[in-house]
Amino acid sequence: MGETQCVTGKVVRVEAGSGGVHYLDFCDDYRLCSFSVVVFSHDLKNVGDIRQLAGKMIEIRGEVKEYDDRAEIILESNKQLGGEMVRLPPLSKNFDVEQREHFSAGQFRAPHSRSARKKKGHPTIPAEIPEDVESD
Repeated sequence: MGETQCVTGKVVRVEAGSGGVHYLDFCDDYRLCSFSVVVFSHDLKNVGDIRQLAGKMIEIRGEVKEYDDRAEIILESNKQLGGEMVRLPPLSKNFDVEQREHFSAGQFRAPHSRSARKKKGHPTIPAEIPEDVESD
C-alpha cells in the first residue's frame, strides 16, 4: 500500500456510484473483490468514456491505497491506462455538467429501433350494414 504499482486485470463491469463516482469492478461480486479502480466525477473529462472498459483487459498504473479494507487505484488520467484500452474515446462534447450536477459517463443503451409506423389505410367497412329504415 502506498506504492505505485501496475495492476492488470479484466474489467467485469463499470458501475456508477453516488455523486458521480464510478468503479471498475474486476470480480462478479465487488464486495468479495480485494481490488477496485475508482474514477471521480471531476476526472472523467481527463480519462474518457470509461464505459468502454467493460469486458476489456486493462493495465492501470497508480498509487495503491487502502479503502474499506480493499486496495484501490484512483484513475485520474487516461495516461495511467495500458493494455487493450490505451486510448479511450472522449466523452460527448455536448455533456452539460451544470445540468446534471455531476460529471457522469452516462449509461449504456442499446440503439433504439424505429418504431413501426401504423399505415394509414382506408377506413374499414362494418361487416353488417344496417338496412335503411322507411319513414312514414
